[in-house]
Amino acid sequence: MTTTPSTPSVGRPLTRLEGEAKVTGLAPYAYEYALTDPLYLGPVLSTVARGRVSAVDTARAEELPGVRAVLTPANAERLADTEDREFAVLQSDEVSFRGQFVAAVVADTPETAREAAGLVDVAYETLAHDVTLTADHPRLYRPEAVNTGVEAYTEQGAPDAALARAAVVVDRTYRTPMEHNNPMEPHTTVALWDEGGGRLTLYDSTQGAHPVRHTVAGVFGLDPERVRVVAPYVGGGFGSKGSAHAHNVLAAMAARAVPGRPVKFALTRQQMFSLVGYRTPTIQRLRLGADRDGRLDAVVHDVVEQTSKIKEFAEQSGVCTRMMYAAPHRRTTHRLAPLDAPIPFWMRAPGEAPGMYALESAMDELAHECGVDPVELRLRNEPPVDPSTGEPWSDRALVRCLREGAERFGWHGRDPAPGARREGDWLVGTGVASAMYPHMVNPGSVAEIRYGEDRRYHVGIGAADIGTGALTALTQIAADALGRPLSEVVVSIGDTDLPEASVAGGSSGTTSWGAALVAAARVFRAEHGEAPAPGASAHGTAPEDTATPGYSQYSFGAHFVEARVHADTGEIRVPRMLGLFSVGRVVNPRTARSQFLGGMVMGLSMALYEQSVVDPAFGHVVNHDLAQYHVAVHADVSGLEADWLEGEDPHAGPLGSRGVGEIGIVGTAAAVANACHHATGVRVRNLPLTPDLFLR
Repeated sequence: MTTTPSTPSVGRPLTRLEGEAKVTGLAPYAYEYALTDPLYLGPVLSTVARGRVSAVDTARAEELPGVRAVLTPANAERLADTEDREFAVLQSDEVSFRGQFVAAVVADTPETAREAAGLVDVAYETLAHDVTLTADHPRLYRPEAVNTGVEAYTEQGAPDAALARAAVVVDRTYRTPMEHNNPMEPHTTVALWDEGGGRLTLYDSTQGAHPVRHTVAGVFGLDPERVRVVAPYVGGGFGSKGSAHAHNVLAAMAARAVPGRPVKFALTRQQMFSLVGYRTPTIQRLRLGADRDGRLDAVVHDVVEQTSKIKEFAEQSGVCTRMMYAAPHRRTTHRLAPLDAPIPFWMRAPGEAPGMYALESAMDELAHECGVDPVELRLRNEPPVDPSTGEPWSDRALVRCLREGAERFGWHGRDPAPGARREGDWLVGTGVASAMYPHMVNPGSVAEIRYGEDRRYHVGIGAADIGTGALTALTQIAADALGRPLSEVVVSIGDTDLPEASVAGGSSGTTSWGAALVAAARVFRAEHGEAPAPGASAHGTAPEDTATPGYSQYSFGAHFVEARVHADTGEIRVPRMLGLFSVGRVVNPRTARSQFLGGMVMGLSMALYEQSVVDPAFGHVVNHDLAQYHVAVHADVSGLEADWLEGEDPHAGPLGSRGVGEIGIVGTAAAVANACHHATGVRVRNLPLTPDLFLR
């Protein structure tokens, strides 16, 4: 039994504990560690999309003063495990995509490393490449499973027969483009190989120090205990830093080539467009069959995406359709086209963000076909249990989010006719879309608690704070679990010298790590009581059954958007956005609101701007910097409001909380697109919504 402090910490809108260090520049990020006598790595990237390296001439680079090593496929060390071909760096002369590592230079300064890398001459045997995704690609195949590990194809009932007899059928195809994560801090690694002790240390910008350790240790054939990963501060990740990538391996290889000297490696913004993943483009066909009142009888969601020929990544874009609305007949399919392209990877709400764009756009089209208000249409199709499993909902509050959100937004009384409202040169419309995100918990994280001579509780867990405020939230959770005020608790994170922790991904961090903190606090109190002696310590592990089995657990929300489209230029402005969410218990309202708003802005950016354009002739993204890859900025964001329903989910774990990091982006793009249609009467089904598309 713990003593509850007079004012619980959880639920208070505390400012970030590390905020002052960050804004004053005192917080060291990975590349900024002041290590003695560092060297710098300059990579050489392939300039062909497919082929072989026929020759590498390093003479000019090696003659440059300050160059310490030049790594090529001919002299790079042989790695212990290259089954995952993303990590087979410099292991062969094969080129699988443009922008792949084909050589690297280690030098005294970053300028010398960059210059020397430009002096490495690489000759290629070029082969024909294929980098274009099409709906009828000849090599389309069905993956065994999609990203979350669930099956790629599912079917219930007889969807084809149900579509054939439906009174109203919506059959539409929606496309989303390739998109790239662009966190403020690029991907960086500082590697140090201690040859005498046989230890590798990586100061890394990552969403998971322990996952990077396990990957790198396996690739190099090292005991994981001989690899340390340090990541106390991370300047954003959005999924792209959720795993080790090829640059981690290359940095470690370089450090092992110059033992005892730290090697610093920061990818440039342009290099990130080929080396750390991206959201795959999608081609999604939605077929909805309903009666005249808009009640669904059949839903079919067919998804076509791309993957890399060297490593499969299957985005789960159709999975949301399996549980979102009531329909007795449904089918979802995923097919992949293997291309000579970089490897796709996680990007905020992978699968749900593009999948819900298509589904919620189709629902809007169904509402228009049936003459039913779009909010009412969603209410009519509310399922009493999870349609995909038959399990009861743990806490499905979508109906409340839609109804209360509509009331707050001023939805009622809107003229349903598209193009009916004009203010000067601006066509004005409003749109709605539902949001959902699964409740994910990663078991097995471990926390340690030690009572110090300073009479404070020192809590350690190898979690990562990628800018979400995790350090603050975990301190609040630990304080309440121990029954002590916040001032008596010190939490350390971001280091594999601390106990094992899962990745900061899937909006799972706070719940997964928090369960470990609660478990550790219970063990500590059971062993040491309420008056521990200095030096008392205990460990606790998040249990496998953190979430109650037998319940379907999701977060839900509703987005409402006002859009204005200029009648003559097609310019789009979004003066108002409202998101209302149901995420269980909110640990820190201040940081949670920040996550909701950030997700909504990213969804606005997805709707209006983001698109990585691939040149089919050369196989690379041509707009590979922030001058040409456009994202939403302050001037694009006007009246933005995010709120949530109070309460907790008793089945979600000891905290009653669910994740908030990703649901904000889910559905936002559809709400923007639906509002633009309502404003203009023009239905655009391809993202982004550029002005020219509304001038037809």
